[in-house]
Amino acid sequence: MTQDMDRIAKMVLCPIGTVRSQLKERPDARNERLRQLTARIELLPEFWEGLDGLAPGDEIAVLFWLHRMRAEELAVLKVHPRGDTSRELKGVFATRSPARPNPIGVTYVQVMACEAGALVVQGLDALDGTPVLDIKIRV
Repeated sequence: MTQDMDRIAKMVLCPIGTVRSQLKERPDARNERLRQLTARIELLPEFWEGLDGLAPGDEIAVLFWLHRMRAEELAVLKVHPRGDTSRELKGVFATRSPARPNPIGVTYVQVMACEAGALVVQGLDALDGTPVLDIKIRV
């Protein structure tokens, strides 16, 4: 490993909040009903000010840590897209599979409501209790 890669390997990420959702188990990615689900993103108080300027109707990217991935899933570099074994294996970077070297998820969602220290969003496929790493508006 190069010196630069060694430094990067010691990277630390701190969550800014937590997902509160009806999803308790990993959903089937083929389920279109996921796009209709609402969830709440509760931010830690020190990040509340960062919500200023967001409004209902905005589309945002939510980056989150896939905290329930097992170690053996993180070493997988080829997967069947959407878990469908009839489809050809692809590299994880060519899919949205949760099995990846760094279990970071991203989903674009619509803001439904802005509340004190929280957002209500539609279409978030993260499980209840998932740590949120960042939020970015889609431009």
